[in-house]
This record gives sequence, C-alpha cells and structure tokens, in this order.
Amino acid sequence: MTSSETAPSQSDPVLLDTADGIATITLNRPEAMNGLDTATKEMLRDTVVQVAEDPDVRCVVLTGSGRAFCVGQDLKEHLAGLEGDADVPLSETVALHYNPTVHALATMPKPVIAAVNGIAAGAGASYAFAADFRIVADTAGFNCAFAGVGLSCDTGASWTLPRLVGRARALDLLYFPRTVSAAEALELGLATQVVAADELDSAVRELAMRLASGPTLAYGSIRQAVAHSAGTTLDEALDLEATKMAFTGASQDHHEAVRAFVGKQAPVFNGR
Repeated sequence: MTSSETAPSQSDPVLLDTADGIATITLNRPEAMNGLDTATKEMLRDTVVQVAEDPDVRCVVLTGSGRAFCVGQDLKEHLAGLEGDADVPLSETVALHYNPTVHALATMPKPVIAAVNGIAAGAGASYAFAADFRIVADTAGFNCAFAGVGLSCDTGASWTLPRLVGRARALDLLYFPRTVSAAEALELGLATQVVAADELDSAVRELAMRLASGPTLAYGSIRQAVAHSAGTTLDEALDLEATKMAFTGASQDHHEAVRAFVGKQAPVFNGR
C-alpha cells in the first residue's frame, strides 16, 4: 500500500493493498466463504474500477480470504430479496454490481491475476474467468452453480467460459453444475497453473512482479486486441492491431527497449 492511501479496516468486506505496482484485492468475508452481499458487491465494484483507472497500478490480483475464493451471491440476502425484504433485487444487482465489476476486470488495460485459494462458484467463478491468469491452489475448484439454483449465468460467464473451454464444454459445465477440481481445471483450460496451497502466495507474487515490471502498455494493448478479435472479422482485427501498434510504438517503454536491445542491455519498463 502506498503511503498516501488510507489503511482499510480489516473488517471491511473487501481489502486493497497496493505495493510495487501490484494492487491486491481480497474478498474478506471468510465466515461466509466470501459470499457477495450488497455491501461487498458495491465495495468490490468500486475497488476494481479504482485500480483499473490508477496509472500507478500495473498488475491486479484478485483473491479471497479463508478457505474460499468466492462462492458467488450471498443466498441468505438473495432469499430476503425474493421475499421483498432486500434493498437491491436480483433484477437490479446484475446491472448495478456484477456487470460493471466484471467489465472492469476483463477490459482494464493491465494484466489481471485470479489467485484462486479455494472454491470459486457462481459469480465468483465468473470473476476468475475474466482474469488473464488463474493460479489455482491444488485444494481449490470451480463450480458454475447458476442452473443449480434455477438461474441463467451472469457476470460474463456466457462470454468468458466458451472462450476458455469451447462452447460444448461450457454448456456442459453450465447445464450440469459440479465442482471441477484444480487438476481437471488445468486439463480443461480453466486454470493457468495449479500449485500446492502453501505455495499459492509465492507463485502469484512471482507472476505479479514479472507482469508489474513488464511493458504495461503493451500488455494492455495485447489484452484488448485479443478480446476484440473474438467477435470481429480479420480486417477489423488487423485495423485494431495497427492502432495498438502505433500507440505502443510511440511509448517510452518501446523506445527504451529498442535502445537497450541495440546496446545489448536488459530493458527497464516504466509502464509509460
């Protein structure tokens, strides 16, 4: 955390720590397996948007506290909503909370890592799917739980999941919810890397440091170009590639990297 930031209360449902260009967002309701009640959804949305817009943040890590990554919507609060006793009904919370959060996770111009420390279910799994990298503890797993409670999928799962595992496998996982182990997640492409639970923090830190010290503008441009290409023609993809090449070609990082290469030195990237 930078010295200019106000230290969060450890009782807050979402914690933010920023250091060395890495913003770590931690869902902090371990007693509820990081279930998403309204206060958590609002704070998570605002925190994700904040780090997305912060030029000093060059890599974002999303993780959970306790034994779960995130089990999705807090169903106790949701039941109250169904019975008319909650402030934000399901019909509004998707637009108010889930959509802006996952949109910021998926589109911010910097790398995002999901450090999956435990079960990721429902919207929790969808948040992880929106990251560039999913480093998964060997004791963790994923569950696309929506249909199990009679709901359609949300939080971007209809877009991210087929791109990770293909349409047929995505429909199977969404129609028939089950917990996918870390090992199977690696085989399917849901996990980027599986590590022992006690090695998760160090593995995530190593990757985050590598990304935060890299060419941030290039990473962000690559991220956006790959996402854009999924729904466009070749010509449209080529047009965006040209735009992004011009953008990154004018960056300090590119100029310094070329000078370093010619001088047979290691480049130092500043994300500018």
